[in-house]
Amino acid sequence: MFGKKRIRQVDYDRENWKPVLKCSICNGEQVAGFKNIRTGEFREECLIQNSSQLEAFKEKYNITQLSKEY
Repeated sequence: MFGKKRIRQVDYDRENWKPVLKCSICNGEQVAGFKNIRTGEFREECLIQNSSQLEAFKEKYNITQLSKEY
């Protein structure tokens, strides 16, 4: 009942989309989402304000590696 909140895992199309962390050089803002491998389209998922939000995103989609783009 008490303790760490359990995050429900969600799957994504791993053949066409890859997880990406878009980082702003100017203000340091980070946005987690998915980039289409074929078209380059970026689909924003959530704003990352701290390391726990990043870990929650990775856990939600069962992601081990997350590339950064600037």
